[in-house]
Amino acid sequence: MYKCEREDEILALLNETGYATVEYLSGKMNISASSIRRDLKNLEERGLVKRSYGGVKIVESGGKRVPFDLRSHENSAQKKAIAKAALSLIGEGDTVFLDGSSSACFVAELLPTIGGVTVVTNGIDALERLSGYDVKVYSTGGMSSPENRKVLVGGFAQDFLRRMRADVAMISAQAVAADGSIYDCYAEEIAVRDRMLANARRKILLCDSSKLGQISPFLQGNVRDFDFVVSDADLSSIFDEPEPEKYILA
Repeated sequence: MYKCEREDEILALLNETGYATVEYLSGKMNISASSIRRDLKNLEERGLVKRSYGGVKIVESGGKRVPFDLRSHENSAQKKAIAKAALSLIGEGDTVFLDGSSSACFVAELLPTIGGVTVVTNGIDALERLSGYDVKVYSTGGMSSPENRKVLVGGFAQDFLRRMRADVAMISAQAVAADGSIYDCYAEEIAVRDRMLANARRKILLCDSSKLGQISPFLQGNVRDFDFVVSDADLSSIFDEPEPEKYILA
């Protein structure tokens, strides 16, 4: 395959996913990782993609539906730092709602360090990771989302959450606009998150800096709706709020 053909195929794959790791592209195209990196360098110099540690996103990819397996690699260092900072907001014996986001999944990995927590989640990966520990964990049940197979959605999930109350709800979303509005591209996930937020005593948004200034089709809410917002960016300097202490810098 010629270089120009490889670059065209890389762009075609990124147009489908918005983000991909080098390993994903290498396996998908059956080309060495070193060749992929050289092509990505050239595409970045042309302003078509933006590289990050271990992967690449297509420029202006806000609102694209990125598979969970790829999202879990995107900005993983920032998400791990956010998860660690968010852990301080959970106490022993708390009941915690976690959505199906990759950010919440990183929180799930740390929850076994807190005694007596009960976890309720619609994230299939979070359930799998917690299953190996002595943690009380409930699945919301529901249908595997046709758009995002790692997440459970629909009426069954919402009905289960109506019967539950939690001390903490931790969610994420795909985009946070300049006015603090929160958006996602999966409408059914928004409905499940809304039920989690309605039945939780404390509401926490996990927001890595790649989401800032982006937009997606469906409105989830606003940063003002949350008790705490945890990010790797200093959001207190971005959003004009009377309570800057609600913004926790990871």
